Amino acid sequence: MDGVLNVIDGREVPARSGATLPNWEPATAAPLGTLPDSDATDVAEAVAAARRALPAWSATPAPVRSRVLRKIADGLRQALPALARAESVDSGKPISVSTEVDIPRAILNFEFFADAATQLASECHPMDGHALNVTLRHPLGVVGTISPWNLPLYLLTWKVAPALAVGNTVVAKPSEVTPVTAHWLGRIALEAGLPPGVLNIVHGLGPKVGDALSRHPEVKAISFTGSTRTGAEIAGTAGPLFKKLSLEMGGKNPVVIFADADLDAAIATTVRSSFSNQGQICLCCPRIFVERSAYARVRDALVEQTRALRMGDPLLPGTEQGAVVSRAHLDKVLGYITLAREEGGRILTGGKRAEVGGRCREGWFIEPTLIEGLGQECRTNQEEIFGPVAALMPFDSEEEVLRACNSVRYGLAASVWTRDLVRAHRFSAALESGIVWVNTWMLRDLRTPFGGMKDSGVGREGGQEALRFFTEPQNVCIHLAGG
Repeated sequence: MDGVLNVIDGREVPARSGATLPNWEPATAAPLGTLPDSDATDVAEAVAAARRALPAWSATPAPVRSRVLRKIADGLRQALPALARAESVDSGKPISVSTEVDIPRAILNFEFFADAATQLASECHPMDGHALNVTLRHPLGVVGTISPWNLPLYLLTWKVAPALAVGNTVVAKPSEVTPVTAHWLGRIALEAGLPPGVLNIVHGLGPKVGDALSRHPEVKAISFTGSTRTGAEIAGTAGPLFKKLSLEMGGKNPVVIFADADLDAAIATTVRSSFSNQGQICLCCPRIFVERSAYARVRDALVEQTRALRMGDPLLPGTEQGAVVSRAHLDKVLGYITLAREEGGRILTGGKRAEVGGRCREGWFIEPTLIEGLGQECRTNQEEIFGPVAALMPFDSEEEVLRACNSVRYGLAASVWTRDLVRAHRFSAALESGIVWVNTWMLRDLRTPFGGMKDSGVGREGGQEALRFFTEPQNVCIHLAGG
């Protein structure tokens, strides 16, 4: 493909310095193209463009903003096959996933917040007939979004759409690892009639672009999704500048399967929750706890179904497991598998780099890996691997497994399987997790708050939470006596 460019003030431009970064195709380990190696100069130009565009866009009536967002959704839909292929090539994920999940969700994000733009309501608090308090919500101004590589367009639009819906202008930094569909989004948004400067996209490295965006005095908020380490760095930079922060960070999510569950459904879904997108989703569940009386049956079925996953060229429609996103990530995940062995883990299936022939013979593939015999205190069970690696552990009591689930520093998501409704309520409420699925996984309603506890994040995204984050509340108290 041709090189990716920044979008600043309605124009596709290289980095001001002219420097570029390489982009690689994970499935082949071959060069895919280049992207701008932007820096603080490019961020400053993007922020200036966003500031110039802000007065007109924030004053645009909500129904008009809504129509523009819907046109962007229409543009994404028309380009769906091309976008899905670009996402698959850029990230290594199976094209079935990008076609059926990633790009449709990006479209839905714009459609959902196009509707939400016209539904933002004010609050009214009367004071016994003496006064009336009205809460107004104003756009923050110029906001920054920093999105990750695992769900590139999906999570970029999850941030950009609500920010635009309520009248902000945006400077977005996509991941430098998967930049291609962000480039497409910038072009599609302009073709849909989004005014120049309302959405600016600046590519480059986090220490240069992300840091400059977090430090810029005219950027009023940062919405970030990525690692806990990077989130902490952003908080350390932006917090003292009193910017609003939404940080959606790491996870080490548990699956808990009680013996009374629908075991067939639990097993099939757990394979998905462990290995979807090669385990590279913050909501994936790499810790699998199974009540001891059902452990052998569940373990054996999980091994069988994991071995049956079809690994291959991401562009082939039957592929279920593609490549991990980069050579560095390949090495990281393989390193954790080695660590698991050193910690006493037994590899039940997988455990090594996969060999995929044809054009993918040099690609970055890892066999889906299941491990047992690891203690909960092991690093393999405590640290985020973010790859196709999951550990199985038996448990004897609800109290025991609850302690194990809550023993990690993260608290993003969990999946609980039981037919006992009382236990489902009791156990879910006791989990230190921002999202709990009962007898399902990854079933998302965009109206609900999304985010984690502990080191998994600060703040919430989705629905009204996103609209509140990207607005500034103002209380107006009107004394009804008139004086």
